[in-house]
Amino acid sequence: MSRTTFILIGILYYVLTIVVIVVVLNFINKREEKKYKNEITTLERDKNLIVGASILSELNKVNALINNDVMQKKYDSWTARLKEIKEVEVPKITDALIEIEDAFESKNYTELKSKIAALELEIAYVKTKSNFLLDEVKEITLSEEKNRETITKLKSDYRSILAKYNNHKEEYSEVEKPLELQFENVDKLFSVFETTMENNEYTEVGKIVKAIGDTIGNLKIVIEEAPSIIVMGKKLIPSKIADITKIAEKMTKEGYNLEYLNIEYNITEANKKINDVFGRLNVLNLEDSVFELKTILDYFDSLYHNFDKERISKRVYEDYERSILIKVTKLEKISNDLNRKIDDLKYSYDLLDEDLKVLGDINTEITTIKEDYYKVIEMYRRSTFAYSRLAKEMELINANLLKTEEKLTQTLTSLSSLKEDEKRAREQLEEIKKILNQAKNNMKNYKLPVTPKNFYVELSEAASAINDMTSVLDKRPISIKILNTRVDTARDLTFKVFNTTKEAIKTAKMAEMAIVYGNRYRSVYKDVELGLIKAENAFYKGNFKNSLELAINAINIVEPGIHKRLIEEYK
Repeated sequence: MSRTTFILIGILYYVLTIVVIVVVLNFINKREEKKYKNEITTLERDKNLIVGASILSELNKVNALINNDVMQKKYDSWTARLKEIKEVEVPKITDALIEIEDAFESKNYTELKSKIAALELEIAYVKTKSNFLLDEVKEITLSEEKNRETITKLKSDYRSILAKYNNHKEEYSEVEKPLELQFENVDKLFSVFETTMENNEYTEVGKIVKAIGDTIGNLKIVIEEAPSIIVMGKKLIPSKIADITKIAEKMTKEGYNLEYLNIEYNITEANKKINDVFGRLNVLNLEDSVFELKTILDYFDSLYHNFDKERISKRVYEDYERSILIKVTKLEKISNDLNRKIDDLKYSYDLLDEDLKVLGDINTEITTIKEDYYKVIEMYRRSTFAYSRLAKEMELINANLLKTEEKLTQTLTSLSSLKEDEKRAREQLEEIKKILNQAKNNMKNYKLPVTPKNFYVELSEAASAINDMTSVLDKRPISIKILNTRVDTARDLTFKVFNTTKEAIKTAKMAEMAIVYGNRYRSVYKDVELGLIKAENAFYKGNFKNSLELAINAINIVEPGIHKRLIEEYK
């Protein structure tokens, strides 16, 4: 392609770009123009709807109902407000619309946008004023229909209330007069409503309807709640008060202290509250009355629980009164016995300071418990507190007593174990001596050719341990810890001697038996004879185990498995 062709193609692309830009800008402009045109049309329509035909129609209805100065003043006020909207507010909006149209025609979209926003707010404001005016007018024009509907419903409610009252008149004896007067007031209000509606005094009708509604609403509450209030205030609560008073007097004579319950004061306050409730009931004011009377009933019901609690507490107190005295006397006797024996215990045993200190602590605790116990007894004698308080104090004393009893029991067990350990040690000393003598006798009776070397060493150690044990037992005070160590040492060494003796004698017997058994083969088998000679030499030197092995090996040449038969024979 030539250079000219390239230039022509570039010019063509440039032209096409310019055309596309122009088309796009024109499209955007047309769309924005259409948008603003639609907004202006909407504003025009909203302006025309500000003062609708409905306002004029409703005002004409009011004009026909005017029969007094009040209505005339209201009508004049409404027409004046409508006139201001039509002749002042709407023309302002019209002028603003003209300015918007001029800006639209001149395509001054920046100014147009702000003017449209301002006019939208203005139209909304004026439209709200117009709607508010229409609502006020409708309150009069629609009041007859609305009020008639409300009154019809109220009359239905009133008939139901009246029927319930007449069918259960005996339940309302306490409020018969105020109710009758209120029924008369409602009848009068219904009559006033009819008269007011006939005279087209619509400004007063709403007040009358509200008064009727409030009165019937209050009557409905009275009819529903008054029977409960009367039953609680005149029957249930007085009956409870009489029963509570009777029980309280009887229990007081029986020794119960019920002062903490403040029964008399609370009865007086309850009666005041009941009088107040019935005073308000006479003017048909039932606010919180049911709640207040139920609260009073709940209080008196709770007193029965308190009475039962006092009866139970009395039994608990009386049980503790006996059991604590018995226990504390017993503990005191044991503690005193221990304290009297403390010198002997100190002389006999090497006691720790803690072992002696605990006895003093126990004595102090017992003394404190006794003091607390007699304080509670004194409270009971002076009727200072209720049984529930006395029982609680006794429970606390008993808990402390149980702790002290456990401490004393542990101390007794600890001290008793000292004597038991000493007694057991002496018994074991005799047993150890018997075992040692038996070992020596066994060794002497069998007449071994040579006594094993370790026998005398072990015998000496065991005898020394027994002497140490005897020395500890003869010493005062005895250290049980050292004594138990000496007992274990003496016992272990004595059993060691006994086992050594037993094993030596047993081995010697088996070796001797094997040599005697093998003598039958000496004359026949030279190897057997040589083995038995070695066994005999070892036997006389005191090497019993080696002697046994040599004898068995020699005989095994002739009789394989001889070892098992020798053991069976030995057994």
